[in-house]
Amino acid sequence: MTDLLATTLDHLQQLVSFDTRNPPRAIPAEGGIFDYIRSRLPGFEVEVIDHGAGAVSLYAVRGTPKVLFNVHLDTVPDSPDWSADPHVMRRLEDRVVGLGVCDIKGAAAALIAAVNAGDGDAALLFSSDEEANDPRCIAAFLARRLDFDAVIVAEPTNCEAVLAHRGISSVLMRFAGTAGHASGKQDPAASALHQAMRWGGRALDHVESLDHARFGGLTGLRFNIGRVEGGIKGNVIAPAAELRFGFRPLPSMDVDGLLATFAGFAQPEAAHFEETFRGPSLPSGAASDGSAANAEERRLAARDIADAFDLPIGNAVDFWTEASLFSAGGYTAFVFGPGDIAQAHTADEFVTLAQLQRYADAVHRIINAPA
Repeated sequence: MTDLLATTLDHLQQLVSFDTRNPPRAIPAEGGIFDYIRSRLPGFEVEVIDHGAGAVSLYAVRGTPKVLFNVHLDTVPDSPDWSADPHVMRRLEDRVVGLGVCDIKGAAAALIAAVNAGDGDAALLFSSDEEANDPRCIAAFLARRLDFDAVIVAEPTNCEAVLAHRGISSVLMRFAGTAGHASGKQDPAASALHQAMRWGGRALDHVESLDHARFGGLTGLRFNIGRVEGGIKGNVIAPAAELRFGFRPLPSMDVDGLLATFAGFAQPEAAHFEETFRGPSLPSGAASDGSAANAEERRLAARDIADAFDLPIGNAVDFWTEASLFSAGGYTAFVFGPGDIAQAHTADEFVTLAQLQRYADAVHRIINAPA
């Protein structure tokens, strides 16, 4: 075990001990995990900002860095299936187990170890609101318009540079009908539930028609009707229904156009249609004509930077990350971190020592290599 890995594990053990579950996101700006990190960054200018509701960011800078490393410190809640205390890190022969070790406190620990293993220029942004679709920390940082050549966002990618991933959009729909006895012939618009079912059929057919669309190794549109509720009983025409659906577009797809298309499938018009959350794709920036040209140009720019850092290039992924927010803010951004996404959000979450070593070595090289 190298000194860098040993130090990473020591930091990770401490980071796991702090309860940063989100929800409830009861994460203080003073004390706790942010005081720990601040105390481990000697020689850095450190700024901690409380954005409210447990959303806290720590920005640390040393020298005049051209690359920003971003990592979130919040975790998902633990499930009842954990075999031991999730906030006590367990060291096994080839891995460590604990809540957040893979997603993504392992990267945070390695970054702290790496910056203290040399004196290179470095910029670190730690945040605590990634797991709740409430990106206050990143939004506030982007508003500052600081100058960086690249932003490297830590998420579990098996230590490969991921240059592209899907966006995400969540939608709430409501349908209105007219209550009545279900024994007679119905007007097609009478039942709110019938409207919702017909809408679902049209939407699913449209999604299937997009199977040919491709970008960076990804194909088609991911779509899911996650919840439908409404009605009174089997022999009463449903006066109201509510439906929630989500889709994950390719970087080359026009999200506003897709929303308009889905809204248009409601016959009659839905009583309510609201996008409740949107996360852009990576890279952000489809051309105005709906082509992939601009997105592909930005993907290639990210690849050039990853190549310059001698990072292996990974495949595009279906999961969403905050790298897309940096991309939408004008930065060249990609995702790079230790661990496998299959371990994220699971009971007895783990990350292998080999992955932590590989990531720590890579960020140490990027930060501390001679100019």
